[in-house]
This record gives sequence, C-alpha cells and structure tokens, in this order.
Amino acid sequence: MTDKLDLDHLRQWIGRSAEATDVVTAHLVKGLRATLFQEIGEPKTGDAAPWTTHWCLGQPVFPMSQLGPDGHPTRGGFLPPVPLPRRMWAGGELEFLDALRIGDEPKRTSKIADVTVKSGSTGTLCFVSVNHEVTTSRGLAIRERQDIVYREMTSAASAAPTKAPPPPPVAQHREAHMSDPVLLFRYSALTFNGHRIHYDRDYVTKVEGYPGLIFHGPLQAAFIVEFAAKLRGGKPPKKLSYRGVQPLFEGSEFSVNASDKDGGMELWTANAEGQPTMKGTATW
Repeated sequence: MTDKLDLDHLRQWIGRSAEATDVVTAHLVKGLRATLFQEIGEPKTGDAAPWTTHWCLGQPVFPMSQLGPDGHPTRGGFLPPVPLPRRMWAGGELEFLDALRIGDEPKRTSKIADVTVKSGSTGTLCFVSVNHEVTTSRGLAIRERQDIVYREMTSAASAAPTKAPPPPPVAQHREAHMSDPVLLFRYSALTFNGHRIHYDRDYVTKVEGYPGLIFHGPLQAAFIVEFAAKLRGGKPPKKLSYRGVQPLFEGSEFSVNASDKDGGMELWTANAEGQPTMKGTATW
C-alpha cells in the first residue's frame, strides 16, 4: 500500500535545480568502451569519450542509511517524493553538440520540468521530466530531457501477454550481443546505480515479480546512440528521442537495430524474439 499521491504537492518540485561536476578519466572511458562492446584501446587526454559518458558522471552519492529497499535513495530531495514503489527510466530526448573528452571537467545543470499522473494497464503512473544541460570549458555539449516513471507494485510485471505480439520488425542494420549479469553489473558500477533490479535476482523476482534481472534503460539508449553514430561515420545524431516499450531481461541475446527513414534513422533494441524493447528516432 502506498501513500496517497498528492499531485499538487509533487508539482511544487517543478523548477527545482541542481548542479554536479566530475572529471572524464581514461579509466572511465576504457570501462565504458568495454561495456559497450567497443575497442578499448589506450585512451589519452583529449580523446573523445563515448557519447553517453555523461550518464556515468556526477552521480549522487548517499550513505547506506539513506537508501530505500530497492537500492535507490529514499524519496525526496531533488526529485519529488513520489509514493509509488517502482521507479524506472522511461525514455527521453538527447541533443549532441560536442563530444566529452578525457580531461574535461563537465558540469551538469538539472531542473525538474514537469510532474504528471496517468492511468495505465498496471495502475497509476507518475512521470517526472528532468531537463539537463552538460557543459565543458568549450561550451554546451549535451542538452537532455530525461523521463522517469513511477508505478505501483502489481503482479502485472510477470504476467504473460494477453495476445500474440506482432511480427518483429526487419532492420537494415543489426548487431547482436548477449545480455548477461556481468554486463548489467558493469553498467551499474560505471553509473553508481544501486537499483537492485539490475543485479539482485532474488529481489527482482521475489519482490518486484519480474522473471529476471532487468537491462538498464540508459544502457539500451547508449547502444542505440553509439550504433547510430557508427552508421553515420562517427557522427552522433543531432537529436535522438527514445522511449522504453517493454523490459529487456538478462540471459539471452539482444540486438541493436536501425533502418534509414526520411533522412533520419529509426533505431531499436530488441529481445531474443526480435520484439522491440526500446525505440528511438534519430535526426542529423
């Protein structure tokens, strides 16, 4: 049972801001390249980092005593105290203006943009949108909107689909990898993400009711961004909008897919059956 959701109270968080700074190190770049199945190399000062390195930087650090049962910090502070137990990264939008480079000391400025409530098939959903700007000594590097969804703890997480899924889409470009616990643990470590759904199988199956460890939303988005840039000769999208459509779990093959469309590109990650788990649209 959750506390009553008071939208008027939660919307008082709109406009709140926070700042964080960090340093792009060669060690971080090597770890992220390895996790994204890229050539690790010997990165040095001035070399470009992977395009979503900013998700590893300036992450909030809380004492163990201030963590909730899911491994996230207890509610309140910069993010509004939404009284719904499940919290996940739902999607967002990215604009790339400049690469982060080893030796940079980026600053992230964040602001709560909106708080909304909707009703879905699994009950009440509360969406919190956060705007971020990442700057370096050269100026603005990344502009981002992050959408976080909070939802009720229902048994629907593990329920079988009520109807057969449509045929999986056919991609012009495709890469496949294995989704295993080590991959998920590495990304949790790189992003200092304590959310137990990504590494604690007992918790995610017995408490949250999912069939296995859950692949991070931002890790799927990172694969999409890097694949898009790879297909365009190393140039990242000027803008990428993306959203999660269903969970991706450990233990099987997953794929990163792309098809050219209207001067841009449709991209998606997919599970072993080829069904999309995250969809994105990129433009240059």
